[in-house]
Amino acid sequence: MEVGQLQRSFIEYISSLFNEGFLDAQFSQLQQLQDESNPDFVVEVVSLFFEDSERLLNDLTMALDQPNVDFKQVDAHVHQLKGSSSSVGAQRVKNCCVPFRNVCEEQNTEGCLRCLQQIKQEYLLVKNKLQTLFELEQQIVAAGGAIPMMQ
Repeated sequence: MEVGQLQRSFIEYISSLFNEGFLDAQFSQLQQLQDESNPDFVVEVVSLFFEDSERLLNDLTMALDQPNVDFKQVDAHVHQLKGSSSSVGAQRVKNCCVPFRNVCEEQNTEGCLRCLQQIKQEYLLVKNKLQTLFELEQQIVAAGGAIPMMQ
């Protein structure tokens, strides 16, 4: 595929991520911090988000699997996940954290388990979509092009 076509595909794809609510303005802020001196900034920050999220989702799964659920601990993990997802602009993951924290406050184990499943689903969706975005970026660079910036 030629560079111009790859760049158009990139613009269409990233626009769809914003339009479908996967990403918000915070992701654009991250992109603006990337420059020639740190060309992998966004990928590095998002990779840390992936690592952090997977650890937190595992911690949440284990915490909710206990006979006596420590809802303060569950809430602390959800709070961390909300902050982490907010910092990279993973809007749909962040939005799932609000009802999760509410059911934590109610000490509703079933509600927490439902919210955990929803967060896991949204996390996997955004992870796959961001990985596809980064692959598109690599293809553009490999073809000798520049990554187009969103307005």
